Amino acid sequence: MPWFAWLLIALGIAGVVVFVRVYPMGEPSPDNVGELRAVIVDQLSSMQENETFVTNVTQELEDYGFEVDLYQGDDITVDFYRRLPTHGYELIILRAHSGLLAEDGEVVMKTVLFTNEDYSGSKYVVEQLNDQLLMARVGEGYPMVFGIPPEFIRETMERKFDDAVVIMMGCSGILLTDLAEAFVDKDASVYVAWNGSVELYYVDEATPYLLAQLCSGNLTIEEAVDATMDVIGPDPQHGAGLRYYPSGNGDKKLEELIK
Repeated sequence: MPWFAWLLIALGIAGVVVFVRVYPMGEPSPDNVGELRAVIVDQLSSMQENETFVTNVTQELEDYGFEVDLYQGDDITVDFYRRLPTHGYELIILRAHSGLLAEDGEVVMKTVLFTNEDYSGSKYVVEQLNDQLLMARVGEGYPMVFGIPPEFIRETMERKFDDAVVIMMGCSGILLTDLAEAFVDKDASVYVAWNGSVELYYVDEATPYLLAQLCSGNLTIEEAVDATMDVIGPDPQHGAGLRYYPSGNGDKKLEELIK
């Protein structure tokens, strides 16, 4: 079964010690002025934990000079995403479900990012009425959770991203450009994602390689994406490839993007 999610519209439509700071939801991490700061948003840890991924990515980022925060499982709520820009991260890695919206079995042209917060019709009523939050689930037999559409990113997230680089590991994160455009409109410098369905084991391999090209390899966004596709290749089951937005920032290196 591919790692992707069809979404339903709500309201009628190990052995290695890794020094990662983990903060409870609702408590923003400290403002460390002058430090490079990155975050791993591991929404999938409660379903498919991968300590090796967290270890390897954290080490790569720390070697580059980042302080790394980690949020996992039940910490990934609506309010977590609402406050995400307030933390001042220069690099955001979203190990999270995403997918295209569907209504009555028909695909709607909208990309949605998953939370781990159980859906309730009595919560965030204003946001739901304004299509800033939707009801979502991974598939039959899974609980309904709140989904984050582009409107939430533009209209509900607090503050702006201040040139953060966003790496989206979910399915179809850039099949459409709506989610990418929303992050860039919120002042992310570049958004990197896959243009179709992906298996989790594949993106858990491809993403660390991509980050190594950006950090250790000091390649540009375009060079790092191309190298990842040349060496790791597209998703072997679904054929999805890695893309970035906007195209005008492809010739920039990580150090240039996060200044």
